Amino acid sequence: MDSGNLAWSVAATALVLFMTPGVAFFYGGLVKAKSVVSMMMMSFGALGLVSVLWILYGFNMSAVDSTWAFAGNPFSDFGLGGLDSDGLVGATFGATFAIITVALISGAIADRAKFGSWLIFAGIWATVVYFPVAAWVWGGGWIMGLGETFGFSAEVIDYAGGTAVHINAGAAALALALVLGKRIGFQKGITKPHNVPLVMLGASILWFGWFGFNAGAEGTAGLLGTGDSSVGLIIINTVGATAAAILGWLLIEKLKDGKATSVGAASGAVAGLVAITPACANLTPGWALLLGVVTGAVCALAVELKWKLGFDDSLDVVGVHLVGGMIGTLYLGFFATGTGLFVGGNAEQLVIQFVAAFGVLIYSFVVAWVIGFAIEKTIGFRIKNDDELAGVDTVVHGEEGYSLVEQA
Repeated sequence: MDSGNLAWSVAATALVLFMTPGVAFFYGGLVKAKSVVSMMMMSFGALGLVSVLWILYGFNMSAVDSTWAFAGNPFSDFGLGGLDSDGLVGATFGATFAIITVALISGAIADRAKFGSWLIFAGIWATVVYFPVAAWVWGGGWIMGLGETFGFSAEVIDYAGGTAVHINAGAAALALALVLGKRIGFQKGITKPHNVPLVMLGASILWFGWFGFNAGAEGTAGLLGTGDSSVGLIIINTVGATAAAILGWLLIEKLKDGKATSVGAASGAVAGLVAITPACANLTPGWALLLGVVTGAVCALAVELKWKLGFDDSLDVVGVHLVGGMIGTLYLGFFATGTGLFVGGNAEQLVIQFVAAFGVLIYSFVVAWVIGFAIEKTIGFRIKNDDELAGVDTVVHGEEGYSLVEQA
C-alpha cells in the first residue's frame, strides 16, 4: 500500500471509529435525562468488547475460502500475530464496522436494559451474526457469490454495509424490542428528547465520520490515485443523498404534524446516510438525490409504525436503519448504474439484492431473538419496573448524567 492509500486508510479508520461516540451522543440526547449514561455506555461497551473480539478471532471469521462456508476459522490467526502492517490497517478498518453495527442495536432497548446482559448479547451476536455476515457480504461468502450461483451477470452490490450493517442491526433491534417488551407507559409521546443539541451533535459526527465509512475502502483496496477509484462519486453521493433525505423527512413532518423539527432533520440525515451506504459507488448523483428524498420521506412515516403495531423500538432503529437499509439495498435493483432494471440492466440485480437483503434480515432477527430470549429467561435482560421508574442510570451505573447544584 503506497503512502497516500495508507494515510487515507488510517484517517478513514479514525473517522469510522469516531462514529460510535457519535451514535452515543445521538442516542443519548434522544432518551430521558435519567437514562443518558446508560444509553451512551451501551455504545462505549460495544466499542470495548467488540474491538477485543475482533482482534482475537472476529477478523479471522470475516473471510471464507468457500462460497458456502458459514464463517472463517476463528483460530487461523488468533490475536492477529501473522498480519503485516498493511493487513493490520485493513483489519482495524473492519473492526470499526463491527463496533458500530453492534452499537446501533442498543437504541431499540433504551431505558430498560441491564448493562451486563447487553454486553453478553453484544458478544454472542457479534460472534454468531456480524462476523459471519461480514464474510458472506465482503469476504467471499454466499452473498458475494450469489450472482454466480444464479448464473447471472450481475453481482450483489453492498459497498459499505446496507445488509451487513444496517439491515443486520435493524433486524436484531426489532428482535430485542420484542423480547424486552414495552416501556412502562408506552404510548405516543411517552418521552421527548432530553437534550436536542446532543442529538444534533451526534448526527453531525455521524455525517462527518460517514465519509470514512463509505470512502474508506478506496484506500485499503489501494485504489486512490488509480483510474479504478470511485471516491469522487462516493463522496458526492454521501453528501447529496443525506441532504435530500433531510428535506424528505422535514416535508413529511410539516405535512403530518405542522412543524419541521431539528430532531427530524437529524433523523432524516441518518436515514439518508443509511440508504446511501450500500449504493454510494453505484448510483449517479441524480439517482442518489432521489434515493435520499424517498428514504427521508418513507422513514419519517415508518417510525410511526411502532405505535400501530405495538413494538417498543425506543429510538427508531427499525424505522431508520432496517427500513433505510432495505430501501438503499433494493433501490440498487432498479437504479444501479448499468445493471439496475431501469438504467440499462434487467431484473437480475433486483433479484439478488432482494435475496441478500431478506437473507440477512431473517437470519439476524431469528438469532438475535433466540439470544435475547435466552438471556432474559436466565440472568434477565430487562431491569425491574421500579428501577425503570427510578432511572436506569443510578440503578445500573450509580451515576447521573447531570449533577445540578443549587447556588447558595
